[in-house]
Amino acid sequence: MPEKVVLITGATSGLGLETAKKVAKQSQDFHIIIPCRNIKKGEAVKQQIIEYSGNSNIDLLYMDLSDISSIKPFVEEFKKLNKSIYALVCNAGISRFGKNEKEITAEGFDIIFVSNHLGHFLLTKLLLPFMEKKGKIFYTSSDMHNPPPSEEDPKFEWIGVDALAHPDDKLAVSPQRYAYSKLFNLYYVYELTRRLKAEKSEILVNAFNPGLMRTHLIEGGNDQFYEFIRINVPERYGDLEKSSSAYAELIYSDDIVLSSGHFYDRSVRPCFTSPLSYNEENAKELWEKSEEYLKSF
Repeated sequence: MPEKVVLITGATSGLGLETAKKVAKQSQDFHIIIPCRNIKKGEAVKQQIIEYSGNSNIDLLYMDLSDISSIKPFVEEFKKLNKSIYALVCNAGISRFGKNEKEITAEGFDIIFVSNHLGHFLLTKLLLPFMEKKGKIFYTSSDMHNPPPSEEDPKFEWIGVDALAHPDDKLAVSPQRYAYSKLFNLYYVYELTRRLKAEKSEILVNAFNPGLMRTHLIEGGNDQFYEFIRINVPERYGDLEKSSSAYAELIYSDDIVLSSGHFYDRSVRPCFTSPLSYNEENAKELWEKSEEYLKSF
């Protein structure tokens, strides 16, 4: 069988790492490429994957999704490998739950906006020409795209892309930024699906929800946040082993994902997302604003 390249962001820990291990173990034909900010840490992760899977076909390339300027150089390095991509898994993300200071990137954007959306938007755009004809693209979203109401945020409404790319002082420390970033993932998946279908492309684009898990995503543990979820929406919990197994199966199987624009919820079965997530005008706004923000890159 020909080699199958699977590129997974956020694969140095948590869901991404466990998914990468399972895909690598499925077959020696899988070639795993892991972008990482810290190559030294990446080498340790690479060894974990090899020991678990027996598959040594693992490559590390430097990239920092929160630094837009690092993405094009990453793609240039990838091009040198002369590979096509069987599956692109845009999994990396941050929450900043428990962080109470405003964090702005060198380019002037909110760090969650860049790390969870804009970086992947650019990465996917640049890698599309290298996808296999029937390649797969997955975005790790969350059912937090439709967050439970709270006293601070009783209603989750669309406030526009600019407000989230450049949040005011109150929004800049709000956990709602994470929820909006997960909504962005769905807007992007649904909009890219429409655009690829219009071009008669056979590339498949879908989203996956692993559920809320105790991983590095919840910085500092944030037990108060977990207690809120446990009491109010216990069904939103996710199991790392089960979710990574389902995600890996979606990635490596050629018999499950046969069409685009779906949301897989902790399993290989698609389900519906929130009414707000299907708003095509909002999705178009996000796409066009993202293109505008990236003009200089």
